Amino acid sequence: MTSKMLEEALSSLEAVQAQLQQLDPQMIEIAGRLRRQPPQVAMTVARGSSDHAASYFAYLTMQQLGIPVASLPMSVVTMQQAPLKVSGQVAFAFSQSGQSPDLVNSLRLLRKRGALSISMVNAADSPLEAACEFSLPLLAGTESSVAATKSFIATLSASARLIAHWKEDVELLEAGLALPEGLRDAAKQDWSVAIEALRDCQRLMVIGRGAGFAIAQEAALKFKETSAIQAEAFSSAEVRHGPMALIGEQYPLLVFAPRGAEQAGLLSLAADMRQRGARVLLAAPDDVSERDLTLTRAEHPALDPILAIQSFYVMAAGLAVARGMDPDQPRHLSKVTRTH
Repeated sequence: MTSKMLEEALSSLEAVQAQLQQLDPQMIEIAGRLRRQPPQVAMTVARGSSDHAASYFAYLTMQQLGIPVASLPMSVVTMQQAPLKVSGQVAFAFSQSGQSPDLVNSLRLLRKRGALSISMVNAADSPLEAACEFSLPLLAGTESSVAATKSFIATLSASARLIAHWKEDVELLEAGLALPEGLRDAAKQDWSVAIEALRDCQRLMVIGRGAGFAIAQEAALKFKETSAIQAEAFSSAEVRHGPMALIGEQYPLLVFAPRGAEQAGLLSLAADMRQRGARVLLAAPDDVSERDLTLTRAEHPALDPILAIQSFYVMAAGLAVARGMDPDQPRHLSKVTRTH
């Protein structure tokens, strides 16, 4: 029986197609506002998978637009009532359900203090949408599996497209049009070697850097949620510090090494860890001969992480089943999390 998680992951391309058909006018309006009143700083507010999507958004915003982005702890706003000086800045909220009270109240307060408030939400007519000046629907449709897949990919694709409109980057906008076909190809990549390697795994590290670190964070969460593996995400720059002490013979490492300035360091780390005796699963494009798992190339390197997580999701759904688990019903978890 095919899991809902796998079905929904495979339908990600339909969500991206819907965005391409429907969202550009709203994105152009928001981008115009951001250019007319350019913020000095942007803030992101999110939790769980949505926070990992926010990490990707933050990296692209800093890389493409040069605007510093900070992830805002909600308790500073809602519990501490900190007098944040945010007038003229911009706050982005990312959510599947748009229902968590701390998220909604944070955006309401930031807006009240003069920040431009923008949300990306999958559920229609949510409290978060009502709390913000602008809201972009993610158009991923109902997501039944507790583990988010298509809503995560939809958040990444909407983030990249909004940034492309904000920057008026024709190359990135054109590349976005090919994203559905890229997702189709990414879903067909054979990652069965990872299922075999991790079938009996209890713990592992997931390594990434740059925009790819957001993917490492999301992959680590999915290992925990759907396969009950104690997985932790690290930047390749950080793993050489304290975490290195954990890595010995046959210790499993999943390394995401898409194109970009960070790739050389990731490949070097993978080679070093192999010499140390670690069980390295290197995910890289097909021009990297030492790869174990193939990553599909997007039409623009900034979009590569979106295709990487698509390939991962297909593998993760298969791994959960191979471990005798139901990826749609992780233990102790529910679809909507409400925190205050």
